[in-house]
Amino acid sequence: MTTTIEKPNMITTLMDKALAAQKDYETFDQAAVDNIVKEVAFSLRDHSVELAKLAQEETGFGNATDKTTKNLFASEVLYNSIKDIKTVGIIEELEEKKMLKVAVPMGVVAALIPSTNPTSTTIYKSLLALKTRNAIILSPHPKALKAITETVNIIKSVLVDLDAPADLVQVIAEPSLEGTQELMAHRQTALILATGGEAMVRAAYSSGNPAIGVGPGNTPVLIEKSADIKQAISRVIASKTFDNGTICASEQSLVVEEAIKEEVLKELVEQDVYIMNEEESAKVGAFIMRENGAMNPEIVGKPAVEIAELSGIEVPKTTKILISEQSEISKANPYSREKLSPILALFTVKDTEAGIQTCEALLRNEGAGHTAMIHSEDDTIVREFGVRIPASRILVNTLAALGAIGGTTNLNPSLTLGCGSVGGSSLSENVHVAQLLNTNYVAYGVRD
Repeated sequence: MTTTIEKPNMITTLMDKALAAQKDYETFDQAAVDNIVKEVAFSLRDHSVELAKLAQEETGFGNATDKTTKNLFASEVLYNSIKDIKTVGIIEELEEKKMLKVAVPMGVVAALIPSTNPTSTTIYKSLLALKTRNAIILSPHPKALKAITETVNIIKSVLVDLDAPADLVQVIAEPSLEGTQELMAHRQTALILATGGEAMVRAAYSSGNPAIGVGPGNTPVLIEKSADIKQAISRVIASKTFDNGTICASEQSLVVEEAIKEEVLKELVEQDVYIMNEEESAKVGAFIMRENGAMNPEIVGKPAVEIAELSGIEVPKTTKILISEQSEISKANPYSREKLSPILALFTVKDTEAGIQTCEALLRNEGAGHTAMIHSEDDTIVREFGVRIPASRILVNTLAALGAIGGTTNLNPSLTLGCGSVGGSSLSENVHVAQLLNTNYVAYGVRD
């Protein structure tokens, strides 16, 4: 009688390697960890251009110049924000409370990587895992497998050169829905970082393992009558066209007070935004969503002129953004939802109160808990907006796409943006070092 020995499947093999690597890495001291993080970050910085080109060519989303900027953000900017943070052993002594804080790695992190920001998200999640002495297994979007794998190869090469375990960072070589689900549900998965579609994020939370998932963005922008309109429109355009709108925090709808509407429209046209008529809006609107209500991938990360051509309308070759005047806020209206492309809706409101209500309605329709934006010089109104709007990141007088991720604000640099309970997320922070660490407390007795 012969005994058949089953060959371990791909996820089991990856997990076994990750567990062994993490156990080894757990013994590294702070200096060794910091040196590894530095060398990996600098190597990725040096490869930022080629990785951006690879991502753009493979996915067809965005443009290589802006993807290079995202890679530099995920490597250089993120590194500078984490390099001095203690993540090994006793990280803080609270003398007045007679307590010590001890940092403990979580173990193996499962990370979902989207096709919209494949290399930058890989860099970002891998550096956070290395800084916190965790191992990480990346589940890549099939459409960006080559770019993600090349990014991981660069990381592994540095790890080998530094005598660190190469299997600290691994990627699923043959991505599939079943493989991703198996990874998320694996009993040895310590944490899931889910960046992707709503269905996958919900699956992460249903896996039985701890998860941090982020929902869709649908950033409303209130342009209040005290705003510097020229500057506000300039920022909106720079942000919405950055990588052709693939950052989920980018502006989706402009909410403008009647008193300044004509001035706003004039400025939009002067800065190469095309105001569509009703017929043109209908054609583009029909192209934004599929029949099942999901976003049409054909619009994602494409230039405005190309989207216009695909939709069957003619616009000037200099057009940067397509804009449609709207009044309906519903799931059935694609203009009132997330559009990862240079397409904007414009809602006209009577006054500031109506503007705040419209921004809230847009977020309740889609994107609750994610990001909202206001352009205003009236701090009283800014504070009112901040208190009432259901968003974890409420940005003021900046670029929404780059402000939300910490590029133009002092928010933690991050490419995974928590949406809070209102958005179905387990936290409302920009995911950073703290979210990948367990913290143990040593507490002395102070009372009998």
